[in-house]
Amino acid sequence: MANDTRINFIYLSEQDMIRAGVTDMAACVDTMEEMFGLLYHGDYRMAGPNNDSHGAMIMFPEDSPFPNMPKPTADRRMMAMPAYLGGSFCTSGVKWYGSNIANKEKGLPRSILMFTLSDADTAAPLAYMSANLLSAYRTGAVPGVGARHLARKDSKVVGIFGPGVMARTSLAAFIAACPQIDTVKVKGRGKKSLEAFTDWVHDNYPQITVQVVDDIEAVVRDSDIVTYCASGEVGNPDDYPLVKREWVSPGTFLAMPAPCNFDAGMEVPDVRKVLDNTGLYEAWYEEVPKPAHHCIPLVGMKFMDMIEEGRFSADGLEDLGAIVAGDAPGRQNDDEIIMMSVGGMPVEDVAWATVVYRRAIEQGIGVKLNLWDTPALR
Repeated sequence: MANDTRINFIYLSEQDMIRAGVTDMAACVDTMEEMFGLLYHGDYRMAGPNNDSHGAMIMFPEDSPFPNMPKPTADRRMMAMPAYLGGSFCTSGVKWYGSNIANKEKGLPRSILMFTLSDADTAAPLAYMSANLLSAYRTGAVPGVGARHLARKDSKVVGIFGPGVMARTSLAAFIAACPQIDTVKVKGRGKKSLEAFTDWVHDNYPQITVQVVDDIEAVVRDSDIVTYCASGEVGNPDDYPLVKREWVSPGTFLAMPAPCNFDAGMEVPDVRKVLDNTGLYEAWYEEVPKPAHHCIPLVGMKFMDMIEEGRFSADGLEDLGAIVAGDAPGRQNDDEIIMMSVGGMPVEDVAWATVVYRRAIEQGIGVKLNLWDTPALR
């Protein structure tokens, strides 16, 4: 009996993705939690020699003899992020990450993302999908997983620096994890972004009070959950948004997916320091010059620099996957201060893309495309 060599897949536009539930944050948080369990037990693969690489990025020179070659401008990224995820997912895929802050001058998002989901056995495509919302929601869901295990259950006040897309999805995830949240304090750089964020909160969470504050200190003080979501120039940690120990109340959970620095008071061992995936930071640390925090502005890279410089013990680092799996403790009392670094991983894209794809198939969403009936070359 001849094999069926036809390969069909579906294309999902952004509107198709919305119809298939990509903005279902509660489900996304659940999916990310399941993914972290698989991550901890090793049922996954990413790129790189330790299978934990963030991806492969094209690097552009400051000076090129080719006039059309892109310049290494702020937040310029062209990057492939591949992964395989096992468990109930058992799929693989790759996100193509294109980013340039100058896109905003053209009326475009800073990042333009696409994702290819593939059969893990044959590598045949299952779906080609718009990935801006996919990426935004899985990124926001990770702080939500952290909040589920590390924030106080009675958390009510969220402090946000940077009222962009990441702030919206992180807040949605915090609310899914801590339903008693009733206030968000936000600091932004411009009136337009603050108004857009406030309108979004009022439209989606009318029970939440929005307070616009004047500085980062006000974001942090008296907040139960804190997140910094503002993009910025990378290179000098002195210029990154700062967290000072004197601002942080007992019991605060800080989830940091964007540039951030912290003072010596936050370095002390009784401030718990959590990574979303220890292997990811180890892979990054092998790949970049030192101090690594100059190259990758996440607090997790400062943790790694502190270990290298002998200012912190590697035994003090905690892994979110171990906490989710129950092999390490979550929050142990109401006074603990916990800071979690959020790096983002392609396995997250694979997990959420698989869930959205399966919903799309069930509901007949998307455009069916044919790769071939019989391949011309075999």
